[in-house]
Amino acid sequence: MTITIREATVNDIPTIVDFQMKMASETENIMLDRTKLSHGIRNLFTDPAKGKYYVAEENGQVMGCLMTTYEWSDWRDGTVLWIQSVYIPDEFRRQGTFKKLYEHIQKMALSDPGLKGIRLYVDKTNKDAQQVYQKLGMNGDHYKVYEWMKS
Repeated sequence: MTITIREATVNDIPTIVDFQMKMASETENIMLDRTKLSHGIRNLFTDPAKGKYYVAEENGQVMGCLMTTYEWSDWRDGTVLWIQSVYIPDEFRRQGTFKKLYEHIQKMALSDPGLKGIRLYVDKTNKDAQQVYQKLGMNGDHYKVYEWMKS
């Protein structure tokens, strides 16, 4: 299997929308508004300061995606990449798909002195994902994420 990673294009938007609908349903039992989600994804493509999507593919078939966003760290005088919106369909799990995506982002961080690290958040009940992240050398020892969201 030869998985390649590339920056997503607007042609990938329908696939990313489908992936995010499935991810929200699987992980949080939420049915997202497809129109709002599509608009939100398209907005990222029109404003690269918001972040970037990356896709894993083999033979032209998209096998998974993730999005990176940016956090300025005054402590580190640089940017921390946040990994968000990770989704790998069932048929491509346990094949190294996320690992390839993660390694791509990690190589970007290692090669750019302005990038100081990688963070992500995971639902506390998603034990499978937590094990994957730990195997890749990430830890969840330092922070707990709190949030407030408008309805």
